[in-house]
Amino acid sequence: MSVFDDLVGQDEVIGQLQQAVAAARGEHTHGFTHAWLFTGPPGSGRSVAARAFAAALQCPDGGCGQGRRCHVCQTVFAGSHPDVDVVTPAGLSIGVAEARQIVLRSAMAPGRGGWQVVLLEDADRLTEAAANALLKAIEEPPPRGVFLLCLPSPEDLPPTIRSRCRLVRLRTPTAAAVAEHLVRVDGVDPAIASFAARAAQGHVGRARRLATDDEARRQRRDALAVPLQLSSVSDCLEVADALVKASEEESTRITTPTAVAETAAMREAIGEGAGGKVKVRGTAGIMKDLERRQKSRETRSQRDVLDRALTDLAAFYRDVLLLQTGSTVPLVHGDLSDQLARVAQRSTPEATLRRVDAVLACRERIAGNVAVLLAVEEMTLALAAG
Repeated sequence: MSVFDDLVGQDEVIGQLQQAVAAARGEHTHGFTHAWLFTGPPGSGRSVAARAFAAALQCPDGGCGQGRRCHVCQTVFAGSHPDVDVVTPAGLSIGVAEARQIVLRSAMAPGRGGWQVVLLEDADRLTEAAANALLKAIEEPPPRGVFLLCLPSPEDLPPTIRSRCRLVRLRTPTAAAVAEHLVRVDGVDPAIASFAARAAQGHVGRARRLATDDEARRQRRDALAVPLQLSSVSDCLEVADALVKASEEESTRITTPTAVAETAAMREAIGEGAGGKVKVRGTAGIMKDLERRQKSRETRSQRDVLDRALTDLAAFYRDVLLLQTGSTVPLVHGDLSDQLARVAQRSTPEATLRRVDAVLACRERIAGNVAVLLAVEEMTLALAAG
């Protein structure tokens, strides 16, 4: 066993990182650097790989060989290791102020004599000013500092940062590899694991949710029922509204527990008394800032939930196209073969391609901060038009 056991279908990446760990320990001179880019499609395991690498760098045995049973590896994976700072953006972007705080933390000397690791998830959310602030630290890293940046593609960062980082490319694991992982690690029934892995299109986290969460399966069914519900303009608008409201409700369910805990802790920290009055002067704006960050987190969560539904929908029309063209390529949503056949019989391959384009265009518009409901309404109208 090793800290890399949770990486699915990434043998080349594991070899690259193990070589770097050996170099960091002085076993040879090739393979280690102070800045790394972990790239790959959603669900490929970017953050998992980065955390495993951080644990291996800190572990006295270079990954301990005992999975997560050693204390060092346990604290890294739990997010409590004092020399591993995991930064997960709460909002839609990472501003220059947050980037400067990241740089300050990276300059601290490691308390346990290893490495001071900064792991930045969703580094593609860096604003231009934030990227420039981070660049200076990457150009002149602290002697024991290591930056691990996770993002979908190297092109999502400025060339000045990309050129100073070692690239780690993760790929989408096969459905068979994901299913085997769910059976071995999570104890999922093989048939359910196979269905979940195929429906999740190689996204390990999504597959786990589909295999173990009834609500996740219900949300998938609702999203994939859309193609049969678009008979009129009013239907299109109602379906769009239902999709957006469902994403809002799911986002609220996900983010509310964290927000409630944060709010209670902040009120206690600033000495807020009965009636909501702050006992310590000069701290009244802190709660407003917290509320702003929580709202940004909820907005991001809603977009992530909706994007999962749109990804399922795009794959649905991909399956329809396969049926229309007589392809023997395996279907993503094979469990819905009757539904796919009905849609395939009603249209042409050309119309199906236009519908795939409409779904993908909706994803791009939402990512570009277009009003969510308007983007989804435009999509459903395009799907109905064919």
